[in-house]
Amino acid sequence: MLQPQCSKSLSTCLFRIILRRQSLLQQLRAKSSRRYNPQDDDDDGDKVRKKHENQEGYIHFYKSMGQHILTNPRVLHSIVQKSDVRPTDTVLEIGPGTGNLTLKLLEKAEKVIAVEIDKRMVDVLHQRAAEQGLADKLTVISKDALKTEFPQFDLVVANIPYGISSPLVAKLVFGVNPFRSATLLLQKEFAKRLLANPGDSEFNRLAVNVKLVAEVEFVMNVSKRDFLPCPRVYSSVVKIRPKAEIPHVDLDEWWAFTRTCFRKKNKTLGATFKQKKNLYELLKLSRLTGSDEQNAVTPSGSESELNLFRDKMIAILKSSGFGDKRPSKLSNEELLHLLSLFNQAGIIFHVRSKPRNTGDDEAFASSCSSL
Repeated sequence: MLQPQCSKSLSTCLFRIILRRQSLLQQLRAKSSRRYNPQDDDDDGDKVRKKHENQEGYIHFYKSMGQHILTNPRVLHSIVQKSDVRPTDTVLEIGPGTGNLTLKLLEKAEKVIAVEIDKRMVDVLHQRAAEQGLADKLTVISKDALKTEFPQFDLVVANIPYGISSPLVAKLVFGVNPFRSATLLLQKEFAKRLLANPGDSEFNRLAVNVKLVAEVEFVMNVSKRDFLPCPRVYSSVVKIRPKAEIPHVDLDEWWAFTRTCFRKKNKTLGATFKQKKNLYELLKLSRLTGSDEQNAVTPSGSESELNLFRDKMIAILKSSGFGDKRPSKLSNEELLHLLSLFNQAGIIFHVRSKPRNTGDDEAFASSCSSL
């Protein structure tokens, strides 16, 4: 049996352990509940750099720049394998970071063009390629991927910064450079939107526009623990293959049409095209001539004129059976058919005052950023 003094000492120790545990739990809760602030990257970076400033090869990764480096060798190997890189291929890699994926691509391809905006990463890329004797196969473009014109390439293989996923995918699939496929590591939620089909809850304008010109295939999921630093989201790899034949449609007209339809993707088309805002916009556009916009007559906006235009649109929707249908459940073929019916009736969704310069990649990516 414990003596009173020993019992008291044991109780004190247990009490201290409990207090210590409660203190640690409170610290963990406070840390996990603190909201992320991009400025923290810089603050934490300063502290870490001061701590490790004498360590050779140390690099601080900025989460605010989307710098999450894929480190799992098995995942890297799988991505390269699924990309079907040929010995004669020129591979475009966007956001290579420190070159983990780049080195594996250099081993398989004839040439790798890496687009990296961070000068620190550029230095690391050159150094690592030289150490492996692969420097002559690597070309680095130190520019913003959305603001530079890509040279010719056969494949795209990349762990792209998630913040530019939409405009970058649009720039690739609607750009002037033909390519065989693009194997991309994306945020999982974005990948699900890209893969969605009519009727899926994730089906959206992005999927509609991309699938007009390309096929999208799911490859695999990637855990957030496979990155450094660890992101807050899970990731997926998808493979995009441009279609050999695409529908004959004016892309600007198509984008404007899908923008109108998918503003409220679950609303019926009849309800969408009865809205006064949409009617006014389309009435004005339908009175314009694409070749002479300055001399075009703008609508007076009278109620009677608007009603006539609305009746015209509703008649087209009813006669074609689209009045009660919802964009979220329509295939591209159905949407293309409806657009052609509108155009044949003189209803247009976009007026181009001058031909789009497809070589102007910066402006092009910007115009596609809301896909």
